[in-house]
Amino acid sequence: MQIGLLTFTSPGGTAAMARNAEERGFDSLVYADTQNLTPEVWSQLMLAAAATERIEIGTGVTNPVSRDVAVTASAALGLQVESGGRVVLGIGRGDSSMAKIGRKPAPPAEFETYITRLRAYLDGEIVDREGTPTRIEWLDGVDVPYVPIEVAATGPKVIELAARRADRICFAVGADPVRIKDCIARARATAAAEGRDPDELRFGAYVNCVVNEDREVARESIRGSLSVFAHFSGFHGMDIDSLPEEVRAAARHLREKYDMDDHAVSAGAHAQALEDEFIHRFGIAEPPDVALTRLEEVCDTGIDYLRIVPGSRDIEPAVAGQSIRAISELIEKLR
Repeated sequence: MQIGLLTFTSPGGTAAMARNAEERGFDSLVYADTQNLTPEVWSQLMLAAAATERIEIGTGVTNPVSRDVAVTASAALGLQVESGGRVVLGIGRGDSSMAKIGRKPAPPAEFETYITRLRAYLDGEIVDREGTPTRIEWLDGVDVPYVPIEVAATGPKVIELAARRADRICFAVGADPVRIKDCIARARATAAAEGRDPDELRFGAYVNCVVNEDREVARESIRGSLSVFAHFSGFHGMDIDSLPEEVRAAARHLREKYDMDDHAVSAGAHAQALEDEFIHRFGIAEPPDVALTRLEEVCDTGIDYLRIVPGSRDIEPAVAGQSIRAISELIEKLR
């Protein structure tokens, strides 16, 4: 079981963050691509690559709207060369990166077209761009290891398109093992129906997790980041009634009340309105022994890797540091 982190880059601190994650035994580190809230992600990933030797690095996630598909492919391939083959290209429909520039997430059909073109570019193939043949020409004579595409998925449409087009699917549906198992089953069924071997796919899960002896401290530290992933379930155009009953009310609330000015911030009104029971079901905010049990339940769903979101953007630094140390001590028990 691969255990990794999803977090935000920090000006002047990205390289040290990557080294710390590697030294603490994490297997991967992915950074959010949200240009108005953090420094540009691919340049920061270059710093992370130079500061580490073993850990997998990548986007968690980039999007198909703010970046042309050729730009994304070229950036990922360049990072793959510089990192010695340690890159994963995580991509989703777009959220804060879109809202901050007045754009909307890509519709599923456009997203699938983007992924299809992205795979072709990454493989050095010619892509027809409305009558213009185009490819990543600098690949000629360069040996670049395969770059896996990982789709962040919440709803059925994106899960299904990911099962058709991606190498990996990382589910952003919370910490409920039943829901994660349902998502895996849908993906495997779609792959099989498309004539693809379901065993070719790798599955992961994003799980918001803060470990602290004081459960209330942990819950307050996770509200903001957890609200982001719950917000995905309330995307406009998604059928809220198709969601599990325990998720619907929060998804509806976040569709109507989510304030992008407080994106991933626990102090935001939309995050403060989340009930403790929802926080308990959707994330893991527990003392170490309980956190271990719940993480084991997630790992036992059939996923291949786990991406831990270690708290909200406004988490107290001391709480964040203590929680990451505690999680790192659980890693060997989870593998």
